[in-house]
Amino acid sequence: MKISSRTLASSTTIKQPDRALVIGGTLFIGRALVRRLLARGDNVTILHRGKHNPFAGHTADIHCDRNDPKAIAQQLSGQQFDVVYDNVYDWQRGTTAEQVKAAAVATSQRLRRYVFTSSVAAYGDGLNHSEDDPLAPPDHPEAYVRNKAETERMLFALHREQAFPAVTLRPPYVYGSENPFYREAFFWDRLLANRPILLPDNGERLMQFVLADDLARAAILAADTDAATGSAYNIAHESPITQRSLVEALAAAAGKQAQLVPAPRKRLVELGGNLFEPPFYFAQYYDMPPITQNTTRAQQELGFEPTPWEEGLRRSFAWYSGQQRPPADFSFDDKVLAALS
Repeated sequence: MKISSRTLASSTTIKQPDRALVIGGTLFIGRALVRRLLARGDNVTILHRGKHNPFAGHTADIHCDRNDPKAIAQQLSGQQFDVVYDNVYDWQRGTTAEQVKAAAVATSQRLRRYVFTSSVAAYGDGLNHSEDDPLAPPDHPEAYVRNKAETERMLFALHREQAFPAVTLRPPYVYGSENPFYREAFFWDRLLANRPILLPDNGERLMQFVLADDLARAAILAADTDAATGSAYNIAHESPITQRSLVEALAAAAGKQAQLVPAPRKRLVELGGNLFEPPFYFAQYYDMPPITQNTTRAQQELGFEPTPWEEGLRRSFAWYSGQQRPPADFSFDDKVLAALS
């Protein structure tokens, strides 16, 4: 069938570029998002407190600490955005619901969508969560869990009471190129050095993942889908995997065979192993009680389909292979192996 120019013009809607504010656009998830926004022609402003903008010359800058509500109100006064993508969480100080609310209120005039990156941790615990499951209570002992859950409750209260156009995304572990956490690289450092890898207990805890670029793509889908307003979305690979399967998949991406050494979790901690600060016994924050999620809503309502797991790992390993990094420290591994022998 031949399509005339008149038919094409009448059936094609040309989308105008968005005026997009990215809060936290200079690291990892933010970089993946800004790249996608620039590629589709959006006018992007990055709000950050760092000294370096990797997109200098291609985006506008707002230098501001998003944890300072007064500064946020001042810096965003008079600014106009179509979409706000709120990605950043301060791991040292935490980022509370009230701090996020300051940015939401300051950008609310004629805003089409406020896309907030929450976390699967907002559920607190449990397996196979759907988006309608209750979130962790306000008195949860973990600050990160508490802050994410309370922020979502605040945003959805604004939606109910003031028609604020909030959407929240709940990713699990995020992987991919430019990961600032010592996660995939932890294992590849050991695999390429033909080192054994310690498995907490037998490595049977479940984990679920999403590629950073896929999370960025989902954020844009949420901004562009009118029906998404007021909703939360689990964004992840469809199925969780065990810790053992994770290491085996990382090994396959590197063309290596994993040497797995089960070690009692209790013993790893007794010997000085940590979750968030070195020395890590199983990468950075990768040995938490499992929280998994169902991703059907994002597939059906946003049309979200994740990059195949193996392809995502291949891309991540290609980036890792091109980086210069200091020699890995295996001293804790050796300490554990000696204690277990």
